[in-house]
Amino acid sequence: MSKMLRTIVTVCMVMMVHGKFGRMEKVGLPTRTGERLVNRSKPGTMPGRLSRTEKKSLAKQEAARYVELRKQGVDEVSNTEEAAALRNYRLRSKKRKGLLRKKEASLASVLFPGVSPQSYYMGEDIAVYADLVESRKTQVPFEFYDLPVCPPPDLKFKRIRKNLGAKLQGHASKPAPFGIKVKQQKGCTPMCLVSLGGKKLRWMRKLVERQYRVQLTLDQLPVLMRSKELNYAVRGYPVGFRAPPSYTGLKNDEFYIYNHLRFTITYREDSSSFDGARITGFDVHPVSIEHQLDGDSVTPSSKISTCNEPGAADVVNNPNTYLALRTGPSGEPVKVLYSYEVNWVSSDLPWADRWDVYLIGSPDDDIHYFAIVNSLMIVLFLTGAIATIMIRTLRKDIAGYNEMQTLEEAQEETGWKLVHGDVFRPPEFSPMLLSVATGAGVQLGLAFGLSMLCAILKLLNPMNKGQTLTSILVLYVLCGSVGGYVSARMYKFFDGKAWKLNSLYSALALPGGLVSIFIVLNIFLSFAGAATAVSFLTILALFALWICVSAPLVFVGSYFGLRANKMEIPVKTNQIARVVPDTPWHVHPLVTITLGGILPFGSVCIELAFIMSALWLHQIYYVMGFLLVVVIILGFTCAEVAVVMCYLQLCSEDHRWWWKSFWNCASAGAYLMLYSLWFLGSRLDLVGVLPVVVYLTYMGMISILFSLFCGSVGVLASLWFNRTIYSAVKVD
Repeated sequence: MSKMLRTIVTVCMVMMVHGKFGRMEKVGLPTRTGERLVNRSKPGTMPGRLSRTEKKSLAKQEAARYVELRKQGVDEVSNTEEAAALRNYRLRSKKRKGLLRKKEASLASVLFPGVSPQSYYMGEDIAVYADLVESRKTQVPFEFYDLPVCPPPDLKFKRIRKNLGAKLQGHASKPAPFGIKVKQQKGCTPMCLVSLGGKKLRWMRKLVERQYRVQLTLDQLPVLMRSKELNYAVRGYPVGFRAPPSYTGLKNDEFYIYNHLRFTITYREDSSSFDGARITGFDVHPVSIEHQLDGDSVTPSSKISTCNEPGAADVVNNPNTYLALRTGPSGEPVKVLYSYEVNWVSSDLPWADRWDVYLIGSPDDDIHYFAIVNSLMIVLFLTGAIATIMIRTLRKDIAGYNEMQTLEEAQEETGWKLVHGDVFRPPEFSPMLLSVATGAGVQLGLAFGLSMLCAILKLLNPMNKGQTLTSILVLYVLCGSVGGYVSARMYKFFDGKAWKLNSLYSALALPGGLVSIFIVLNIFLSFAGAATAVSFLTILALFALWICVSAPLVFVGSYFGLRANKMEIPVKTNQIARVVPDTPWHVHPLVTITLGGILPFGSVCIELAFIMSALWLHQIYYVMGFLLVVVIILGFTCAEVAVVMCYLQLCSEDHRWWWKSFWNCASAGAYLMLYSLWFLGSRLDLVGVLPVVVYLTYMGMISILFSLFCGSVGVLASLWFNRTIYSAVKVD
């Protein structure tokens, strides 16, 4: 056996040396995961699996090398080998795949699993797509062709299909008016002449003032503005810029427009691996220039002295030639000549590493790990407290109660057993509403969890615009039968008779309320001309999805829920409700509701910061595995908090636990809303009334959904707990 093992090892070593098994890592050459700061293998030796000591030593060397290069002024955003090595070191934790044993991978395989690179050939037409024109100062984006720009090109490019989520978010990628051919340099090229005056001019000044940025894509790469000197890279380019009086010498601020774009497209060619060229970078440098015009019409073949005439100077940003957004001396409109140029630059950057620069500056994955560990510590501490205190206490209580029954002692019952005849009494206030809310919360939680599971299994890609929202909507609709079933079972347990109303409310209440709010908000967005204002056909599609798919599935679930046997309870309910004595302060509803939502919200608050930044600050969020773990931790936290609060309430002889168990956990939604208000005041710099209304409306809707999920978990956990403890005691 040992001889056979040695033979196999020898054969594998020979195959590795000859390149038939595995691949040698060459120092100084770009690999699939970028440049290395430090050589991982000793000269003359074969690379293998490093020991723990070697890994620690290598990590220290890489950290020291990183600090040394940064002190030397090496940037992290350019396409040099040193910059690629620095990016690779910064993103090392993101370039890992696997659950237990992490394996190195490229960001392209992490962000876009299964997507293969596309090769282009010399002279081939390639489309630049224009997406939204958006700003962090407002949550009201516009479409590119809402701006006074040149008309779309006559060439026919591949049409990008929009899913339901992309339509709701306003994404509408259309070909931009730039004619680009693969590997063909293009000098300054005029496009068209646009006159700005009146309302259009004032609107453009407002866009510049509110820092709107234009988003373009080429080969699925967002356009990027980067600076080696300042070491920054940001997606999109600004519509213009604002100059203060100290810069211009005028009395008021002056607004300038960027009317010339200098595109730099980097590509890689490797005839031994693939044909054609693969695009690895898409950069833009905007310029504001007042072109010298000879007429009132401009075409791409027109000769402009400041652009494409022989001997014309390079188009650069010069304070003396900035194009100001102001009317002429006699009020004539300002004439804007749009132009562009294209530079193709060869690069050794692998296609798999072209996304590295986009994630420089994003939070490291270690922060997500720390957030999950922090949440797990909260859950484990809470679980330990429950196991130590409640199990011992309950075991002692149950043993004492059973012993009293066997000895037929005449002592009066005390504690939670005293309310055994009323603990399963239906809630006094609206059993219908409680059952519908519980069913809706279960439906929401199941749909969200399945969406995250689909993202983990690579069935959907969160980087594709609108795909995550589409999956959540579709799965929510398909989970309608589960929500109807839970609602009907709860309502039947409450001895409800209006089962038809229960089915209708389960199908119409939550979706109807959200759709009504959305339609009212959509009216204001339509008046503002925002890109996020959905069309009537999209609203009709949502309505059809709701009425024709979601509602019938809820009715099916309600049917099976009503046909199922009523949930059994271990004790009988008295005909007359017991009078509830004065409760101690620590089980007062205001106290329990206020304190109950702190732990559920605290278990997700760190991850919530990343989600809020992705929603409102346009950052990239793709770690759906972390999000699923956080949601599971949230469910366990809500269940444990509900059990503790319910036990304390029953010990104080208060049997009205149904709604209290719901609100004890649902109050986490109120903390989420308070956090959103803090986020609005500290992280966002919104300008105008409509952006604030949009933000508060959407965050209010998210907080309501969050409350429903937490509250439903609290009700179901308390119901399970009560059935468990009362089935363990002997009751006459």
